Amino acid sequence: MALLRRLLEPFRRRMRGWMRKRQGDDPDPVVLTGRRIYILPTALGTGFAGMLLLMMIGAMNYANNLALGLAFLLGSLGLVAMHHCHRTLAGLKLALATTHPVFAGQRARFAIALVNDSQQPRPELELTDDSLTTEPVRLDAATREPTRAVVEIGHPAERRGKVRLDRFEVSTRHPFGLFRAWAVLHMDLECIVYPRPSDRALSPPPHETDVGGAQDGPRGDEEYAGLRPFHSGDSPRRIAWKAYARGQGLQTKQFAGTTVISHVFDWDSLEGLGVEARLSQLCRWILDAHAAERAYGLKLPGVNVPPNVGDAHRQHCLTALALFPG
Repeated sequence: MALLRRLLEPFRRRMRGWMRKRQGDDPDPVVLTGRRIYILPTALGTGFAGMLLLMMIGAMNYANNLALGLAFLLGSLGLVAMHHCHRTLAGLKLALATTHPVFAGQRARFAIALVNDSQQPRPELELTDDSLTTEPVRLDAATREPTRAVVEIGHPAERRGKVRLDRFEVSTRHPFGLFRAWAVLHMDLECIVYPRPSDRALSPPPHETDVGGAQDGPRGDEEYAGLRPFHSGDSPRRIAWKAYARGQGLQTKQFAGTTVISHVFDWDSLEGLGVEARLSQLCRWILDAHAAERAYGLKLPGVNVPPNVGDAHRQHCLTALALFPG
């Protein structure tokens, strides 16, 4: 089987190039038209056709009209199945729902939305790239609003940066599995791949103490600045008990003009390490500081991210590491 794949690989590359040239790049979203859909019999369909041929030969040889009629009936059933298989994909809309950033060594995930705005259901829809095929999904017939399903495609992401999904297929074998109809899409989707975090071998640089922020850490009592959710380790004296009595949950009082502990993770502090090793170590420090809810900043050649906290700040810093040149 592997030898057959290697022998067919040049043919597959030529066919892919021809499809790309014929179709061009696809917009987002894209609606499948009849000319975009290819259809061929499956192994089951080929066996079914061979059986019909033998039935017809035997029926004509023995002048058996009943067997001949059965062969024609089954042949018409196969033609109807071919029509419905092709129609299951015609008019289907596909769009990028979202991409999920991952770390190097994981699988990049592309979430593709399948939308059906027609009055016919679309069963057994599958998405396929070069490495895997997703589980079949079903789109019911649209009544008042289009029906929608989101399917994730995983793609290997061995290196940081951007991984592209420039080609994938949507296919179906409905009904009966006699035919496979498919369409090839070239949407040029991208996913951010963060550096692989290093082991916890090096300690982060010494923290800096700032004034006037709203981050976690020791606080003074100069000026009340609001409430934040309670974290394990907060002093009971800082808990807003009145807010808790009103059913607002445990919250901690914050005060402006206080000291703030923050880290600045600097590229230059890792002299002696290579580019990828530095990025991996900075990635580890960012993840640890985020998990500990510490404020942190990032300094790279040409990039200076001031200290902050939160998921958006974490994503900003990790994206800067992922897209760092080199």
